[in-house]
Amino acid sequence: MCGIVGAVAERPIVEILIEGLRRLEYRGYDSAGVVVLDQQGNTSCIKREGKVEVLAKAVKEQSPQGTTGIAHTRWATHGVPSERNAHPHQSGNRFSVVHNGIIENHEELRKSLSADGYTFNSDTDTEVIVHLIHKLSAVCPDLRSAVFAATQQLVGAYGMAVVDSQSPGQLVVARSGSPLVIGYGLGEHFVASDQLALLPVTRRFAVLEEGDVARLTKESVSITDASGEPVSRPIKESDITADAGGKAGYKHYMLKEIFEQPEAIRRTLQGRIVDGKVAEDAFGHGSVELFKTIKHVQIVACGTSYNAGMVARYWIEQYVGISCSVEIASEFRYRKSFVHKDSLLVTLSQSGETADTLAALRLAKSLGYSASLTICNVETSSLVRESDLVYLMKAGPEIGVASTKAFTVQLAALLLLSKALCEAKSINQYFCEEAAQALNALPGHMEQAFSLEHSIKALSEQFADKKHALFLGRGDQYPVAMEGALKLKEISYIHAEAYAAGELKHGPLALVDADMPVVVVAPNNELLDKLKSNIEEVRARGSVMYVFADSDDHFESEPGLDVVNMAHANHLIAPILFSIPLQFLSYYVALVKGTDVDQPRNLAKSVTVE
Repeated sequence: MCGIVGAVAERPIVEILIEGLRRLEYRGYDSAGVVVLDQQGNTSCIKREGKVEVLAKAVKEQSPQGTTGIAHTRWATHGVPSERNAHPHQSGNRFSVVHNGIIENHEELRKSLSADGYTFNSDTDTEVIVHLIHKLSAVCPDLRSAVFAATQQLVGAYGMAVVDSQSPGQLVVARSGSPLVIGYGLGEHFVASDQLALLPVTRRFAVLEEGDVARLTKESVSITDASGEPVSRPIKESDITADAGGKAGYKHYMLKEIFEQPEAIRRTLQGRIVDGKVAEDAFGHGSVELFKTIKHVQIVACGTSYNAGMVARYWIEQYVGISCSVEIASEFRYRKSFVHKDSLLVTLSQSGETADTLAALRLAKSLGYSASLTICNVETSSLVRESDLVYLMKAGPEIGVASTKAFTVQLAALLLLSKALCEAKSINQYFCEEAAQALNALPGHMEQAFSLEHSIKALSEQFADKKHALFLGRGDQYPVAMEGALKLKEISYIHAEAYAAGELKHGPLALVDADMPVVVVAPNNELLDKLKSNIEEVRARGSVMYVFADSDDHFESEPGLDVVNMAHANHLIAPILFSIPLQFLSYYVALVKGTDVDQPRNLAKSVTVE
């Protein structure tokens, strides 16, 4: 959600800022803006509603010049998408600010600042920040101290970057609850909410911690912590290639990332299964001894990651033989929950910055969990830094808002976790061997599943005039049906719901008619016969059904029943494999509907606010 890019250099930085915004478009946004200062402090501010290219056109026409600047893509929270609500916001023809996050006490601050004579030109919570800094600059010796003083009055989440026309060679940034990274160059320094924005200009980064305030000039970076004391943050070189955010010839990031899944699975498993066993350090130092004592697993996640956790519950309870709870992070953090003895907290997040999941982890630290484990894709993220144990997914950057490869890699990691728990407890040897074989074979089976693309593309045409869809599954395929419904609604804007097939008679059957397509996930398992009965219940109501079936199920297409046969594979990896045709379905239905596949309306990739 939202994107920040900033730079202070000897060279002109406008194109660096605009390119940085382009590389952050995946995060979701509705307006964009940039402010640059030349060496004399002359300030140019340009803002536009809509895409970055609209801003880029305006920048080209106006040709602002400057060596210090900040830029932003905004995802609306307070105030509708508009040019007046776009960042940067300014105060007194002097200060400019861009901000990610939400200031929870903005109404109180707005009243106070209005009483002091400040005029507000937007509906945003952000504008209080820049006026507050302006007010405090009267009693603070420099920009950094004014920003630090302002942070002491802010309640909520922020990642911000501030420039001052009276100090054109510096940039001050602050972080609390919303990520920021510093990019180090030669005679120039940068800031961004994601290192992807800066890969064309630097590969050396430091991650700001909670409460940090940093001052950047072209010569140096100085950081103070939440108490105002000078600190240093480790500088690491990124191993992400500068073109990692490209589409590699695919029409959309989502399609590219669907096809990247086999390689992502190979990377996530590399070195983690050795001679059929889970490597001792696969889940972090000391995890094996800890896993011996675990009697309960609590999974906390949001969205797609929650669906992955729901699949894992079946594996953990069936094969490890311990209880497992899965909860939406935004619910977990706001209720008083029961903590089982010897319980492991597992957080799932692609970005590692999901606000609700991060808040749940911080809450859990005070509740008595034995340890926390995060399964995450971003090494520098807050979840990774704050968890006791870490499983880095190594899926590579995921740009499309609708998660694909992160979901299947999370599932592979969770199946591996189930195996690791069994091995630590010296139980269920047959499952441990079967899981190793299934995971090693998984990339090949995924590549085989890609052969379904063209048949699903043709099938998707039948959804052109549909406004609703129902997804059904049973057992560990019920969460896969949930994920399929989520994908369809995310990018095609078709209202889609998923149900455990056995629940049909308890309400959803009332919705079924000829205008309600029903998508069924039907692997070959012990629930197949019951699922076939559920299918007949739907067919009797006149719905057109689309069944994704294991080739051993012996389903055949007939009027009102379209069957897509999947090659038979081990039942343990069936939830992962059956996700692929559902990803293709949502992608091609979105194309038929003409929606924005990679940047669906109202959504963002990294949800860093409540």
